[in-house]
Amino acid sequence: MHSWPAVDLPRLPGSGASLRVHDTSTGGLVDVAPVDGTARLYVCGITPYDATHLGHAATYLAFDTLVRMWLDQGHEVHYVQNVTDIDDPLLERAARDGERWQDVAERETELFRDDMTALRVLPPTWYVGAVEAMDEIAQLVVRLQELGAAYSVDGDVYFSVAAAPHFGEVAGLDMDTMLRLSAERGGDPDRPGKKDPLDCLLWLQQRPGEPGWPSPMGPGRPGWHVECCAMALNRLGPRIDVQGGGSDLAFPHHELSAAEAEVATGQESFAHAYVHAGMVGLDGEKMSKSLGNLVFVSKLLAGGTEPGALRLALLAQHYRQDREWTAGQLADGEARLVRWRAAVERDAGAPAEPLLAGVREALSQDLDTPKALELVDEWCAADGLDPAAPALVTALVDALLGVALSR
Repeated sequence: MHSWPAVDLPRLPGSGASLRVHDTSTGGLVDVAPVDGTARLYVCGITPYDATHLGHAATYLAFDTLVRMWLDQGHEVHYVQNVTDIDDPLLERAARDGERWQDVAERETELFRDDMTALRVLPPTWYVGAVEAMDEIAQLVVRLQELGAAYSVDGDVYFSVAAAPHFGEVAGLDMDTMLRLSAERGGDPDRPGKKDPLDCLLWLQQRPGEPGWPSPMGPGRPGWHVECCAMALNRLGPRIDVQGGGSDLAFPHHELSAAEAEVATGQESFAHAYVHAGMVGLDGEKMSKSLGNLVFVSKLLAGGTEPGALRLALLAQHYRQDREWTAGQLADGEARLVRWRAAVERDAGAPAEPLLAGVREALSQDLDTPKALELVDEWCAADGLDPAAPALVTALVDALLGVALSR
């Protein structure tokens, strides 16, 4: 599966401080400077049964900032993002609208690519759909069976959490909370025949009227968690620097995909850091497809919103912060973009080297984009006589914040 075009990043002088991010599993900041010079990142992608909403956009902008910081430090970045292009919600949407599920998935994935291109999000190294990865996912299920970490329930194959000694350490939740979230987020804790209610599906035997793929377990399709696990292991190796996504993925998705990876590889921990973005709400509820309270990126852009203004509006709040979306935030982003462009169009400005150092420092401390934006605001409001400053500010805003100030 192809991703979307990359933008050319300006080269900035010098290099920033070591990057630290908040790790959900420890509850604190951890250093994510890769030991071998290659940063390894897995970010969970979309299930393409509807268009990109602002909750998606905020999450992918957070990890785009992470990638930009790694690149600024001179690291090579190996980045995998998946597309869950076969799943129950997709089948349900296609049936509701009288369409082929393949057509829905292809259309909505293409719309997502268009949105990411407009927002100048750097593409992943590998953009992988579940459908194209069926063989490798099935191989991982077989591996877990061979290790005694899987069992059958009426022909479906389940992962046994008892096989994973570190299960529960990613999200750090109590049993009652895990059971509740499992039921709410695609699990089946009440299914009879399971050894543990938190055991998760690895391979679903083909149901009448549903698609299936051949495998050693018989025709069927994979569970959600094992998809991401296989894609990550086969492209990034047994241990990665960051596994990321929205905070609603910490459990059960990241907990279980990490547990499967650890059992399959024998590693004690799958990721050095588990990084989660906050939820974007509207009218007091999390913005989600199931609730239908969505603000779509494509509709905002079609209505004349500049991508740079939308990007600034979303970066103005910290990525880990749950927030409510309002029209006022977009207006603030639009006004900020006008101010910044006017400032870099001057013949000279205040020296920009201190600003570059300050922005790098802010972003190195858990991707503090609100602080970085405030520092650029201060530079724009200051007077100065350095003729090289506007060009450097234009470059740093492009390279680190992903906003094009040149018209």
